Amino acid sequence: MGRINEDVKRELCDILRTVKDPRVSGFLSIVNVDVTNDLSYATVYISAIEGMETAQASVKALKGAAGYIRTELGHRLSLRHVPELRFVADDSLSKSAEISKKLKEIMESEAIEDNPK
Repeated sequence: MGRINEDVKRELCDILRTVKDPRVSGFLSIVNVDVTNDLSYATVYISAIEGMETAQASVKALKGAAGYIRTELGHRLSLRHVPELRFVADDSLSKSAEISKKLKEIMESEAIEDNPK
């Protein structure tokens, strides 16, 4: 199942670049893909660096394009059954960017404290 999850994730990343809906952000990332054991459903966790609102808007657009995406996925992968796609907004990219920014600020403030002028 791990291999199937990674294959689906890799192909979906490539397919998302071809979606022409303007609501789909150019800075989308697929955080994770969970395919059920019977290959009926694939839950795709989408995150956008711009924040949760952008991710949610992109998920709405992707739900509309799910038929096209599923068809493309079927052409690219040799699975006995192409799973139905469920897109879920995730805010892990924006949270990780926020944490990274805070860590950088802490490191800069510590560097200033260690080297007073």
